[in-house]
Amino acid sequence: MNRLNRQQKDKVTQFRSITGASDKQALDCLKQAGWSVEMGIEVFFSLGMQGGSVMDTRAIEQLYLKYKDPQQDMILAEGISRLCDDLGVEPTDIVLLVISFHMGANIMCEYSRDEWVSGMTRMATDSLDKLRAKLPELRAELRDPARFQEVYSFAFGWAREKGQKCLQIETALAMWQLLYADDRHWQYIDDWCEFLQAHHNRAISKDTWVQLFQFTRDTWVQLFQFTRLIKPDFSNFDEAGAWPYLMDEFVDFMKKKNNMAVDS
Repeated sequence: MNRLNRQQKDKVTQFRSITGASDKQALDCLKQAGWSVEMGIEVFFSLGMQGGSVMDTRAIEQLYLKYKDPQQDMILAEGISRLCDDLGVEPTDIVLLVISFHMGANIMCEYSRDEWVSGMTRMATDSLDKLRAKLPELRAELRDPARFQEVYSFAFGWAREKGQKCLQIETALAMWQLLYADDRHWQYIDDWCEFLQAHHNRAISKDTWVQLFQFTRDTWVQLFQFTRLIKPDFSNFDEAGAWPYLMDEFVDFMKKKNNMAVDS
């Protein structure tokens, strides 16, 4: 480390803060990557160096072959269903979304060979037992605000049909119910889904997907203790603000619904 210049030392520090690597691992990866932190991180995970141990890539490949489709070089829906059976989880369990996030999967119910190998390596799991033992940790990642936002953003492209720019309304509703379930519950999720089915029964754009996340941050404090910017009755909602029309309409929908509840 003493022979490194200031810029190189800063990169080692940055690399270690991101990956948890040792000084030696950081130096080895950065040197291989020509001192590019981004490329060094790719080297780190591709070599399975996290946790101080090298992953058995042969075992990871064998697992891939166990679940891959007999006709295509992909793990498809049937293989993922068998994987879920072996892990003891339902295909609708949100942990499968987190696994797919780490795989960098492009399509729901599909893993390419590269996605599988890089994802299993990234999660430091080269056996079914290790992946099964990792499930509680993967679920717990969603309690971290930054990770939840990353998974939420990833879910849009993952759940979208091939060749489509938008998310089908039925799929979007199901994904929102999944993401905002259990200890991540957003108090208006059922109202939001009811509103969309009644007043916006069409595909959901990426803009709408992202804007809802910001809207939930301003109305939701239960899990992450965000500062509540909008009151539960929406009385301080700024109609002249920068919210898109769909959010304005949802607030109108909720105000009318609340007034009806008070009148009754």
